[in-house]
Amino acid sequence: MKKLFGASLVLLCIGLVSVAQGSSTVSAAFQMPVNIQTSMSTSGCSNSPGPTITLQGALSLGGMGVKLLFENNVKGTHTYTVESTASATVIPQGQSIQIPKQPVLGGVGGNPYIWIQFMDGHDNPLSSMNFLGRCVQGLFTTSADFTIPSTAMAQVSAADCSNTGSHITLSGQLSLSGIKANLIFANSVNLVHENTQSTTVSVVLIPAGQTISFAKQPSLGGVGGNPWIFLQFTDGKGNTMSGSFLMGRCVQLSR
Repeated sequence: MKKLFGASLVLLCIGLVSVAQGSSTVSAAFQMPVNIQTSMSTSGCSNSPGPTITLQGALSLGGMGVKLLFENNVKGTHTYTVESTASATVIPQGQSIQIPKQPVLGGVGGNPYIWIQFMDGHDNPLSSMNFLGRCVQGLFTTSADFTIPSTAMAQVSAADCSNTGSHITLSGQLSLSGIKANLIFANSVNLVHENTQSTTVSVVLIPAGQTISFAKQPSLGGVGGNPWIFLQFTDGKGNTMSGSFLMGRCVQLSR
């Protein structure tokens, strides 16, 4: 699987914090960089109304992390001091989602030319049209890099808030927007030719709202004395990619 790519996790600084008894939850919208790889086999290229296509592949994610900041004051009230930080990678860079094998019947008969284009759930292009070749060539592979809208959710609770240190647990999930593949079949390599017959078949690769949960992380330690706790989202390399979300004081997050 091809690894990502130099693209950064881009947070849009849209966030929401909610506080329940013994925990606090934050969510943020962002653009997740992904690499998608597909393989496609063909049969019945001269059949009418068209060939049979089998498509499968995998989606590789850019990674995501969380950083907790333990501070002795809230911003704007006194001197803003960071006492300590703790970080966790919750979605490793390169983590993949398998795209199940999907048979597709479609296209025009007579050994058509085939293109593929990746689309979001609202039919907006995520990639350019990639020419694959003629149906009888039989096996095609393709790869594309782009970003998709996603939402991260993290829940923070405190296991201990003693004077010797605070111990925090973290869990949550990543929710992805949908990805489709448009397969374009035509009887001419020149799609704009006036005599070209063409048809497009759409295949859902990643359904909208598909989630990846990350398990409760081992205890993340901070300073003692009931600190204020802030959370930041990071990319797969640990670079901070959002502002700080105030989760509350340690004792507010204890069960």
